Amino acid sequence: MTCALVTTWRGRELRPSGAAAAGGSAATRILDWHDPVFDAASSAVDLPADGASVEFLRAAHRFAGQRVRAVYALDDTQPAFVTLTRGRGSCSQRLAVVEALARRRGIATKVEGLVLRGEFWYPRFRRLRALVPDRVLLAWPSFEVDGEWIDVSQAFPNATCAAPQQFTNSGEETLFDAVARSPVSWRPTSSPGCLDLSGYVAATLGEFDSRDELFARYGQTLNWPVRTVLEPVFGRRGAA
Repeated sequence: MTCALVTTWRGRELRPSGAAAAGGSAATRILDWHDPVFDAASSAVDLPADGASVEFLRAAHRFAGQRVRAVYALDDTQPAFVTLTRGRGSCSQRLAVVEALARRRGIATKVEGLVLRGEFWYPRFRRLRALVPDRVLLAWPSFEVDGEWIDVSQAFPNATCAAPQQFTNSGEETLFDAVARSPVSWRPTSSPGCLDLSGYVAATLGEFDSRDELFARYGQTLNWPVRTVLEPVFGRRGAA
C-alpha cells in the first residue's frame, strides 16, 4: 500500500516535457557552486585540478560520500551548499553536491526525470509503508565527458556491468553508494551485473537542463505541509 495524498500532484498524471536538454555548467539556485563552501571543499580534499573529467567525477562522488552523511532529508530543492555545510543529506541532495562540484569544474550536467514506484522504498520504511508516496520523482544526473554524456554510475570502472551484486535499498548502502560499485540501469537490460531497477520506473519525464528546471515544472514529491512536519525528524535520521 502506498499513499498519493502526501504528494504534490495527488494522483495527477505527470506528462513528459518533450523538450530537448542541452545541460550546462552555470550555477543555479540548487547547484550553487559559487558559494565559498565549494572553494573550501576543493582545497580541503583530493579533487584533482587536472586529469580526466571522469576521474574528477569519481573524486567528487567520493568526497560527497565522506563529507555528507546519508539521512532521509526531504527537500529536493535544498541548495547544495546547505547540504555540504550541514554535513548530511538525502541521495538526491548528495547527488546535487556532486553535480555542483562538476559544474564548478566546467563539466556540464543535466538530469533525467524518473517517476519511481513507492515500493522502491518499502525496505527502508517497513512499518510506514502506508505513508510512502505512491510515486517519487527522482532527478538522475548525467555528465558531459569528452563530448559524450554518461550517467553518474558510468563514471566508475565497473561500467561494463561485470559485478553481479544486487541492490536491496536497505541497510547502510544507499542508491548514492551503490552507483560506485555497480552500474545502474533504469531501463530493462540483459547485462547480469547491472543493477536493473527498471521494474520500479512508473514513468520517464525526459531530460532537463538542471534539477532546478525539473522540480520547477513538476514540484517535489512531498507537498510543502508534509515536508514541514516530517523534515525535523527524517532530516536527521540516518539511513540504516
